Amino acid sequence: MRRFCVAGALWCLAGAAIAEETLAPPAGAKQLLEVGADGVQVYVCSLVEQRDKAQIFVWVFDEPEATLFDAEGRQIGTHSKGPTWTLADESEITGEVVAKKPSPQPRTIPWLLLKAKSHQGAGPFAAATFIRRVETKGGAEPVGGCDADHKGDVARMRYSATYQFFGL
Repeated sequence: MRRFCVAGALWCLAGAAIAEETLAPPAGAKQLLEVGADGVQVYVCSLVEQRDKAQIFVWVFDEPEATLFDAEGRQIGTHSKGPTWTLADESEITGEVVAKKPSPQPRTIPWLLLKAKSHQGAGPFAAATFIRRVETKGGAEPVGGCDADHKGDVARMRYSATYQFFGL
């Protein structure tokens, strides 16, 4: 599998081992597929609270938009809102977060364990019951720039990650 870790490879391997312990799928689960993702995390500047005359605006996560790659670097699918992963054969899986761990890198989206909540098609995702996101780089919400003058603005933050799909 193509890894996104080059510099600091020892840290990357140690980080992956920690994620596997903390975000382990249930005992007996076997890894079915591992893909690399490269794309953006999309955020929208939103009003989240209003107290008297004070308004609080923050960047709210909206969706991922990423391309999925196999071990040889070939494009094999996409990752989108849901969160949903779709392969070229149109099989797809949608998940929901069951565990989260902060990334060891600053300003980087967390590592996740997700449980499959729906499947479509008979492709490689048909038997997947859990999805793990590790080795994330980037993708964190913007710092600043979200206020009443920017309500509704969209920020597309570059990220990469490794997604592992497991079945019981």
